[in-house]
Amino acid sequence: MRAVRHFLDAIKFEHTVFALPFAYIAMVLAADGFPGWRVLIWVTLAMVGARTLAMSVNRLADRWIDAKNPRTRGRHLPTGLLSPAQVTVAAVAAGALLLVSAWMLNPLCLALSPLAVLFLVGYSYTKRFTWLSHWILGFTDGIAAAGGWIAVRGAFEPPAFILWFALTVWIGGFDLIYACQDVEFDRAEGLHSFPARFGIAAALRTARLCHLLTVAAFALLGWALSLGVLYWGGVLVVAALLVYEHSLVSPGDLSRLDMAFFNVNGYIAVILLAAVLAGRWA
Repeated sequence: MRAVRHFLDAIKFEHTVFALPFAYIAMVLAADGFPGWRVLIWVTLAMVGARTLAMSVNRLADRWIDAKNPRTRGRHLPTGLLSPAQVTVAAVAAGALLLVSAWMLNPLCLALSPLAVLFLVGYSYTKRFTWLSHWILGFTDGIAAAGGWIAVRGAFEPPAFILWFALTVWIGGFDLIYACQDVEFDRAEGLHSFPARFGIAAALRTARLCHLLTVAAFALLGWALSLGVLYWGGVLVVAALLVYEHSLVSPGDLSRLDMAFFNVNGYIAVILLAAVLAGRWA
């Protein structure tokens, strides 16, 4: 049980809240209501499998980098609290859960699941060769929304792409902020990130642009699907939280970055889900 606790802590299992609500948003909108227990359960299991696979591979791929970085050297693999074999077994099991869940949903989900696995496994390596890694992470997390939609409809349709884009720029934006912590380390190790390449000030400006596009995408979704006034109220709250998030950090002060990254973004995902539910049924 201790190993399980260490593993859940290592992959930050509680941060599934960032992407899971968007899978639920897509399901509700695609079904124009409750999608049914079968779809809800299998999409939830697919999401758990996908994120566990991604984070397990991330911890394995970065364990030597993490051991050198003062910010991350206390993580579970560098300190020996978990072994690479244990995390590898978990990654394989999580991948199997994702594939079985996709198979239980519909043929398109199953057909696309290997592509999803490619991104879930591959994004951890992208910072070794491109500063676009932040948006590749966002694109990968955006698969949650696309998957939730096709789990119900068995096809891609415009709202799925709007949600996918929203996640890409939202998560890409706050990953830009998060990466500002490691600028000097990334430069010293030859790792590629936008802040390391262009500087912290440019990264924060670009993150603001990403989050402006995020709010625009949420507005487009509300317009396209004629969501109610309560949805628009939720979008305004999300916009205010994003403004607050950016007020917490500046090029000269990143001391409150953890609050910006973990707390505010977790609220955003849940609030938007509540706004969609209210806008759909109010």
